[in-house]
Amino acid sequence: MIDPELEPFLKAWNAAWSVLPPGATPRERRILFEYIADDMAFPRPEGVRTSARFVPSGDRLVTVRIDRFEGEGRQPCLVYMHGGAWMQGSPMTHADITMRIAATNRQTVLSVDYALAPEHPFPQAVHECRDTLMWVRERAGDLEIDPALIAVGGDSAGANLAAAAAIALRGTEHAPIAQLLVYPCVHFEMSFPSYEENADAPLLQTRGMPGVNAMYCPDEAARKNPLAAPLHAESHAGLPPAFIAVAQNDPLRDDGYAYAEKLRAAGVPVEVDDGEGLIHGYLRAMGHCEASRMKLERMCHWLADRYAAAR
Repeated sequence: MIDPELEPFLKAWNAAWSVLPPGATPRERRILFEYIADDMAFPRPEGVRTSARFVPSGDRLVTVRIDRFEGEGRQPCLVYMHGGAWMQGSPMTHADITMRIAATNRQTVLSVDYALAPEHPFPQAVHECRDTLMWVRERAGDLEIDPALIAVGGDSAGANLAAAAAIALRGTEHAPIAQLLVYPCVHFEMSFPSYEENADAPLLQTRGMPGVNAMYCPDEAARKNPLAAPLHAESHAGLPPAFIAVAQNDPLRDDGYAYAEKLRAAGVPVEVDDGEGLIHGYLRAMGHCEASRMKLERMCHWLADRYAAAR
């Protein structure tokens, strides 16, 4: 059963997307998403200021949005990857999430405007997220960030990139201390029961996934690469503690459960939130749904505990 408090959000969301013409391109979807996110945005939380920086990665300068709680001194940091099926979304479309994490935990959240598919297929986005994590640690003093308190996180496709970046940096001085994975996609086989059980769920439907997966990772052989599909890593040992949030009514629900099992089997501490009654993308509904707000609070508390343990 879907939480009834989500109904007003879904009505507004579906109406906003209904103007998208049949056959719209990824570029057109991106533009509309920016307008929708702006129209549905929540009030800015008090005490958070926003700025931007540029991170060199390959032949691109990657824009990063910095939401920082006002105050002096070095803060913990979460490097966040937005969702959007690897082909749409931006730090601006997900600012409601990043600003509220910054405000709740009185910390810094740095959101990565990584390269989007299909123009920039795998592995470019992963490399840019990895390079951003390295850049943040190396410039922690300038950013007023504690270099020992850098975590990684994201939602949906962004959670995939966050998990992949944690794998890429495992065992290095740049490895994050924690990973916050919100309704993550961690494999491409679509083999778990939730893909069938929630095939026609709100916001995300199974029928569109093969096309999206092919845009992000057109080389089928690469879809077993752990930086594309973190579930397929040969080992998950040595990865940072994880908070994995799933949603009951989400095709990706069982991806989160499967990744939690892999991490636990490798000795990695994991906390899972089952998201009872919730849907994919539920953090977008915080203005309507109390359960969505409570889930964000739980994620923030978990992050705060990880920072406290690492101090």
